[in-house]
Amino acid sequence: MLDFTAYGGLFIAAFGAATILPMQSEPVLVGLVLSEKFSWILLLAVASVGNSLGSVLNWFLGRGIERFRDRRWFPVSEKSLERSSRWYRKYGKWSLLLSWMPLFGDALTVVAGVLREPLLTFTILVFIAKTGRYVVLTFVTLKLMS
Repeated sequence: MLDFTAYGGLFIAAFGAATILPMQSEPVLVGLVLSEKFSWILLLAVASVGNSLGSVLNWFLGRGIERFRDRRWFPVSEKSLERSSRWYRKYGKWSLLLSWMPLFGDALTVVAGVLREPLLTFTILVFIAKTGRYVVLTFVTLKLMS
């Protein structure tokens, strides 16, 4: 039961960290890796999938932005959305490789939905970016432990 709780908690933290919720998944991942009770490969996979799926939710929010843009809970400010839109128009789909970045990356995933980036392309690029961040974080943690 402990394993399910740990992996499930990491998934929720990673998913939430990529959405409108003010969450961070990195401390959860590092803590679980440091505990040495769980497979770091499985932790890496759970965090990557959870965070990527949270970004997919942002993409869907972007697709329906006109209906939700004026809502208080909307995940991206007007200024951040405009800045991300300019960036995305300038660099295109490859800018999604920066979707791992705090704040800016979340806005970028919403903008990709607004600008109708195909979901398959979006998902592949975001998964590469999110997984890359977690790989670096996991390996740095493992290196510091040894």
